[in-house]
Amino acid sequence: MKTAIIITILTVAFVKWIDSRHERWIKTILDWFPAILFAYVIPALISYVSGIDLSDVEIHNWSKNIIMPLAILTVMSALSFKQLKMIGWRPIAVFVSGSAVIAMMPVILGWLMKVFYPELFTTIFEEGYWRGWVTMVGSWIGGSTSQLVLKEIAACPEGLFVTILVMDNVMVNIWTLLMFQFIKKSDGWNKFFKINDQVIDFVPDSISDDGDKRGNILTSITVIGVLILASIVIKGFLAKILILSVVGLILGNLIKWWNHTLVLRVGGILIITIMAILGLKLKFEGFAIPLSIIGISIVWLISHYVIMILVAWKLNLHMAWIPIASMANVGGISTAPAVTSAYNEEWMPHAIILAILSMVSGTSWGLLTVWLIETYIV
Repeated sequence: MKTAIIITILTVAFVKWIDSRHERWIKTILDWFPAILFAYVIPALISYVSGIDLSDVEIHNWSKNIIMPLAILTVMSALSFKQLKMIGWRPIAVFVSGSAVIAMMPVILGWLMKVFYPELFTTIFEEGYWRGWVTMVGSWIGGSTSQLVLKEIAACPEGLFVTILVMDNVMVNIWTLLMFQFIKKSDGWNKFFKINDQVIDFVPDSISDDGDKRGNILTSITVIGVLILASIVIKGFLAKILILSVVGLILGNLIKWWNHTLVLRVGGILIITIMAILGLKLKFEGFAIPLSIIGISIVWLISHYVIMILVAWKLNLHMAWIPIASMANVGGISTAPAVTSAYNEEWMPHAIILAILSMVSGTSWGLLTVWLIETYIV
């Protein structure tokens, strides 16, 4: 147990350190191998090289029963409805349409395969690869937090999960590069689709890092108190996740002194910690994944983008919002504002808000995907 704790602490420290570095060669590595993936692989490598089996130690129960619910609570409480309102309903509609396609496409593809390609259906659904797809729904909409929660709910095997992680990261990195190119050409796309929506100057006041010590202390005490109460009263994992999600939204929007920046940063550290603990269970075997799944996943991602284009066109919405909404879904809070800055830096705070909306809605979309697949497909 002590060994597992030490490995986890050292891994989290290393990931935070390397993620803070500004050296060009380190940034190049992180562009293709994100820091959070180090958190998953390093503990596995240490366990593999040392020959120590840490897959059944008590820290895994801590992760599921304490750390993961705490991560959900902090991330959910980071969303401010007042800031979200400033964006307007049309970009949110495009964003939600992109999320809906991500969540529904595995179900649609599953039905099509069941009718027209039974052999492929057998490979993906009867052999359980769809459980990895569910974690991708969580990753593409909600980020690492939702991905980890849905991994537990869908009972995705460790070997399949790490394979999906690698495939997911490669696809997201390529997609990010494409979004940088698309947003730069958004004015041309506006002309092509005859969209006359104007660029609005926003006041960048979404997420501020205030130094209110009283707010920091009260926020921290409240989070800890809510977690302790939930742990005592709520026993089921799924029930705890859903209830803490709602409580987080209430706390983040009804309490004036709530520090959104603090909970967001704490949530980020907790996500890295969860990944490091998961890495202790990883075995370097079973990494093979059919090429058909990779191809279908590409079709899945492209469909998400095409639908958003159609929705934006119908709503006469500036085409720059499409790559912003897509990156808020697929890339998350780090890449969405980066892509946005390539077009208009004043839109960056609103890209962050959409990314947070993605973080807080990902688990719900993933639960819908699981329910639909288990009810109508398998």
